Amino acid sequence: MLTAQTKTGKKICLGYDYKKETLLFFRSKEEFICPVCGEEVFLKLGDQRVFHFAHKSGGRCRDFYESESVYHMDGKRQLYQWLRRQRIPAELEYYDKEIQQRPDIMFAYNRKKYALEFQCSSIPEKVFMKRTKTYLQNGYQPIWVLGSKHIHQKKKSIVSLSNFHYLFLRKTSEDKFYIPSYCPEKRHFHLLGSILSYTVKNAFSESSLFPVDILPLEGLLNPMLLNQINLASWSAEVENYIFQFTLHPGLQQNSFLHELYTQNLNPFLLPPEIGLPVRHSLLFQTSPLIWQTYLYLDLISNRHPEDTISFQEIERSFNRRIGRKEIIIRNLPQFERMAPLIAGIEYLLLLEKLGILSRKGETLFQLKKNVMIPHSNREKEERKTFFYQKYRHILVNL
Repeated sequence: MLTAQTKTGKKICLGYDYKKETLLFFRSKEEFICPVCGEEVFLKLGDQRVFHFAHKSGGRCRDFYESESVYHMDGKRQLYQWLRRQRIPAELEYYDKEIQQRPDIMFAYNRKKYALEFQCSSIPEKVFMKRTKTYLQNGYQPIWVLGSKHIHQKKKSIVSLSNFHYLFLRKTSEDKFYIPSYCPEKRHFHLLGSILSYTVKNAFSESSLFPVDILPLEGLLNPMLLNQINLASWSAEVENYIFQFTLHPGLQQNSFLHELYTQNLNPFLLPPEIGLPVRHSLLFQTSPLIWQTYLYLDLISNRHPEDTISFQEIERSFNRRIGRKEIIIRNLPQFERMAPLIAGIEYLLLLEKLGILSRKGETLFQLKKNVMIPHSNREKEERKTFFYQKYRHILVNL
């Protein structure tokens, strides 16, 4: 831990750049206590680690604070100094007695109170969600910043993201999703933007690196992000996903394949209108190829031109599939009120742009033409090439 109190009530914050000689003098004159549990702590001034306070063995909150790594302590110290350089009132390791939580940094900005958590180790999803909910219920805006060492880039624009990563998801004022991270070793922010998931663990994403001395707080809270995608790469990865899960299907893919076969459909001959990049796909762990196929089967395949599709039908389709665990919702604690219906409507609005549907009023679509199912690999490839050439301008900007 980086803050403690003296027995006379004076606060000592190691977020400031104290010289070692000064701290040695403090240590010779003062006794220090933990502001959370009230027990005595020691001021550690070794050459191998960040200067910090440490509990005695067996202390009540020792296990929590002593588990912090040098990476974590150095990171939150740098983030604290970053805020202070911008003249933003901030407090390192502020303990809120009412909610019994201690964010790494508490600060005020634009008449809002923020709790910044620099998370460098995996914690249970339930713990993450409980802490986030407590902050929100008590007037804090939580900012969870991931330690950049947890980001695993697979290809230039493809990143491996677990359910844990998605807990950090934030949204700009333009409704663009991103995950903020920070690296204290390189002293830069790493923002993952334009996130478009195509499997439970893989997503397209654009990485942006910003030195800590250059990016202002507003750039972290509301970054300017591009929302473009390489359609050839998207198509190739979706095709590879189909190939992989037909070879080694899991429980969810088995159920999906079974339904395709009962409908006389071939997973390798799905039309290009299914499996499209949709911004809110990340609301689901389920691949967009699968949940969009379900919407096609439930809402479009047995309809005739001029038939209508209501928002209520979209919602019923999702609820039924979710209830059967054919579609799995992803836990996003900072977006608890975001309903899965959003992704379905977004997909149908995309089909409207592609000329498959037309909008009829606020809550109704009308089928304009049927989605044609390819009958051979050659036909599929020809249709896909034509489709992406014709609609590229619609699909690249999401």
